[in-house]
Amino acid sequence: MLDYTFLGYERENGEVGIRNHVLILPLQRDLSILARKISDHVKGTRPFIHLGESGRTAYDREIIYRTTVGLGCNPNVASVMILTKSRDTGYPELKLNRILSEIEKTNKRIEVILVGDEGGYYNSLGKGVELARDMVLEASKCRRKEFDLSKVSLSVKCGMSDNTSGISGNPAVGNAFDKIVQAGGKAFFSETTEVIGAEHLLVERCKNKDVADKLLKAVKETEEKALSTGEDIRTINPIPQNIAGGISSLEEKSLGAIVKSGSSTIQDVLEYSQRPEEPGLYFVDGWMSGFTMPVGYAASGAQLMIFQMGGQGLTGEKPPMSTIDSGVVIPIMYVTGNYSTYQRAKDNMDFDASGVYMNNLSIDEVGDKLLHTVLDIYSGTSTKVETLNYEDPVELDFQGPNF
Repeated sequence: MLDYTFLGYERENGEVGIRNHVLILPLQRDLSILARKISDHVKGTRPFIHLGESGRTAYDREIIYRTTVGLGCNPNVASVMILTKSRDTGYPELKLNRILSEIEKTNKRIEVILVGDEGGYYNSLGKGVELARDMVLEASKCRRKEFDLSKVSLSVKCGMSDNTSGISGNPAVGNAFDKIVQAGGKAFFSETTEVIGAEHLLVERCKNKDVADKLLKAVKETEEKALSTGEDIRTINPIPQNIAGGISSLEEKSLGAIVKSGSSTIQDVLEYSQRPEEPGLYFVDGWMSGFTMPVGYAASGAQLMIFQMGGQGLTGEKPPMSTIDSGVVIPIMYVTGNYSTYQRAKDNMDFDASGVYMNNLSIDEVGDKLLHTVLDIYSGTSTKVETLNYEDPVELDFQGPNF
């Protein structure tokens, strides 16, 4: 029998982390510099710095709230430091007590720095560094234990899809997803723009009519939003890189994209950064951006995001890559089903699924190899992206407009 286990950090609420970060959460945009400076001084910390709450609608401020709380609750986070000017500062959606009360449910250590009470920036920086060092030292005492697939919470997005995405890369991910879901774990897939033209197949897999209606509603609203700008999404998607990779229509792209979800029942359709309570497979209503999805998945509770890339549209040897690290507290794992992409971009790729057509391996064989590679990363092996000291700006899936 195959061994599907990994070594992770058990949290007091029963969840399991694969990394052991101390998270620094500034609740106001102008405290981002303080969060960054504390993090720069203390190894083992990660700051959540986004584009800010000012000028946002109440709907988008709720997205910031869900994301902030979700990151604090993520099992990869050992403890949380919250920075705010005072207990009553900020918009109603982002008040300290509202955020604090939710993260406290995880029983993690939480430290709050009230910048006004500390006498300003410099005093707060000193206290923040002192506290963060103590929090990191405390977190370092955690030891990894063995867990099975029921404690896995994995997410995926695909990018630069080409003619290999639907026959090797995405099916391998889908096969791994099925094994995780069957064992009682969680799996997330998304990109509403990438299911248009194939939504009828996903509807057949929905748990019930309510879930099916939510999925169809998400697709309809996405198409209508595009039309409201004067654009027909079916004519501007696929993007140029997809076309260069051999994809001719949005329907063709979507048919290849949805197989990354496997074949399990879709339990529900989630809003961006919404956190589910039950195990199973979930569709997240979100944009296709590789910059918004990692942090949204992290807020939903994922421990890692797979970025399944086609890449035929990439040019040259060692092509420039979107080596993102915007999941804040979750690592990004690059997978490709394109042999050429893997050979040219080994500095970034963690797994090659091209054996499906290069070596006549079955989807189950490649999916099994992928799952074991995932579990190796869960146990502590770094992804290629994790070895780079670089972070793209964190973007959230805001709906706008700004005022």
